[in-house]
Amino acid sequence: MTRREFIDAALALIVAPKMASAAGKRTAPNVSRRKLGRTGAEVSCIGVGGYHIGHQQDPAESIRIIRRAIDGGITFLDNCWDYNGGESEIRMGNALRDGYRAKAFLMTKIDGRDRETAASQIDESLRRLQTDHVDLLQLHEVIRDDDPERAFAAGGAIEAMLAARKAGKARFLGFTGHKSPRIHLKMLDTAHANGFRFDTVQMPLNVMDAHFDSFEKQVLPRLVREGIGALAMKPMGDPFILDTGTVSARECLRYDLSLPVSVVITGIDSFERLDQALSVARESKVLSEKEVAAVLVRTAEAAKTGSVEKYKTSHHFDGTVQHPEWLGPRAG
Repeated sequence: MTRREFIDAALALIVAPKMASAAGKRTAPNVSRRKLGRTGAEVSCIGVGGYHIGHQQDPAESIRIIRRAIDGGITFLDNCWDYNGGESEIRMGNALRDGYRAKAFLMTKIDGRDRETAASQIDESLRRLQTDHVDLLQLHEVIRDDDPERAFAAGGAIEAMLAARKAGKARFLGFTGHKSPRIHLKMLDTAHANGFRFDTVQMPLNVMDAHFDSFEKQVLPRLVREGIGALAMKPMGDPFILDTGTVSARECLRYDLSLPVSVVITGIDSFERLDQALSVARESKVLSEKEVAAVLVRTAEAAKTGSVEKYKTSHHFDGTVQHPEWLGPRAG
């Protein structure tokens, strides 16, 4: 797809904005919402990353951040069974009490590759999150060549995910990964061969990815064609992209929002970062072709070896490599 086609596809996902009002007066625009692929659901264009929500020294601060995000119009909440030993889900579950669960689009991820392990993790996540269902359940860290075969094998994780959806524990199903576009495409091909289509796919999309082994170039066009909701993560490389000094945090977020993605999931570990994310989300500004080209020129040299994208070129972000037991027993 050309850059113009990407921008047009991004604009097509945007839901007509509404203006908040008080006493008949127009106030600040709401956070922009986007269509979640073909699901019929709508989500905020910016999402709260679950990993960073477990880092605050005081759990009460995590709860305040989540609730302020929801009150501010951010509905998409990301999490995972393994984040911070489960603490991220526990804190998010506490934040979603007092009526906040009904205001959120809640997503979590599981690591188990066999049905039994996956099912156990799903139920544990629901207990921590204090809910009877998540809006989106995803298979986490599809980063190995054999992950697609393991997930779709008889007695594999996909069986547990389908059972969870049938039981009302999950509305939609997806997968995530950060290692290689090739593995993402293999997962999509394996799903197709098994008569299954994912609702969402999560992957790193950012100004550096555009230059090196690119998910944007290899995977995103297929998701657009098939109506699968694209979830962007690592817009700032957590935080190695910003460390290059070639681009600002706001530019990173705006670049991703100029792609045909349903949501940009970003780490929000402070009120300052929350305010930054809310500001960008309310602008709902898609970069022009000229602006995108300028950003890509500035980042090309830093991006060319992939050293900034440590999730692709090292084990820095590979939680399941450090803890293979999270995947469950390997058949055979």
